[in-house]
Amino acid sequence: MRISAPWLDRPEVQHVCALLEAAGHRALYVGGCVRNTLLDHPVSDHDLSTDAHPERVVAVMEDAGLKVIPTGIEHGTVTVLADGEPFEITTFRHDIETDGRRAVVHFADTVIEDARRRDFTMNAIYCDRYGEIVDPLNGMPDLRARRLRFVGRATERVKEDYLRILRFFRFSAWYADPEQGIDPESLAACAANVDGLGRISAERIGAEMTKLLSAPDPSQAVSVMQTTGVLGAILPGSDVTALPILVHLELQTGQRPDPVLRLAALGGEDVANRLRLSKADARRLEAIGAAARSGQRAGELGYRLGARDGAAAVLLHSALLGVTVPEMALEEAAAGAAAEFPITARDLMPRFHGRTLGDEMKARERRWIDSGFRLGREDLLA
Repeated sequence: MRISAPWLDRPEVQHVCALLEAAGHRALYVGGCVRNTLLDHPVSDHDLSTDAHPERVVAVMEDAGLKVIPTGIEHGTVTVLADGEPFEITTFRHDIETDGRRAVVHFADTVIEDARRRDFTMNAIYCDRYGEIVDPLNGMPDLRARRLRFVGRATERVKEDYLRILRFFRFSAWYADPEQGIDPESLAACAANVDGLGRISAERIGAEMTKLLSAPDPSQAVSVMQTTGVLGAILPGSDVTALPILVHLELQTGQRPDPVLRLAALGGEDVANRLRLSKADARRLEAIGAAARSGQRAGELGYRLGARDGAAAVLLHSALLGVTVPEMALEEAAAGAAAEFPITARDLMPRFHGRTLGDEMKARERRWIDSGFRLGREDLLA
């Protein structure tokens, strides 16, 4: 089988492979770029697998005038920049020792050895620069059926790297057919090894959860995570109930998936710290969650939080109640976000000062908000 895709025709994509082939080595694209092409998803990364050892890759690329960055050279990976485009090139390899977080690897000579150490069958499909498919583990039937399965024995793959539990649910949300359900062997392996997630760093867990919650509809995958105990292991106190309602409301109102908003729908204890969210995302998570539960009207939510987060709080409020978004609520939030309080503290001075000045400003702002932002400057100074 041969695939055809615009990215394969790009000069830099052809050039990097051609250099390795001219030096007597195999060069095969693998993973996301092949999988996504076959599933008609966007392609963003170009990962190459080769029988050339890292030092050989470096020599070949530098001799051709390309910049090489030793991003993971101890594990056989270098990044090559060709016409400004990064290509991650990794030597065929197999694991000789794993501890659930990292692996000791040896370089391999054949593509089938390389394929056997990969996580899912749909990620173990390769192609050359002409688009010719190389499928050493017969992963194509799974990919065509949008069936997510671990390579080989699921329990072994999970124990090699416990983060694969979360990757399993993330890939289920993005690529699996929800009508088929979830592969029983894979699910059993994830459920039986939940405790292993305690060995994974919060940063890696947070990155996986963000990718999972960015899927168009992650609610089924997250529901199964809750059933198996995976969700509770990484986010104690969380609850999936509001998530499918939120996803439905996003679709209904044309809002784009927002992983922070979806985290707010899940709730839980100390979420920002457990997932090592950035300071900006942590602030958003707290603000949206508090505002959605505050009882404020849509216009005030927009005024307090801005257009994006005001709309998010409106959706979350409805999702938590299990109701549709009130008519015109998003328009009111947008209007609130655009509103500007027409007076400043200076306008009330010197008549008021100190705490009294602050109280007067708050009271007049309250009147202005309750008027639907219609009171003007003269009304507020009267």
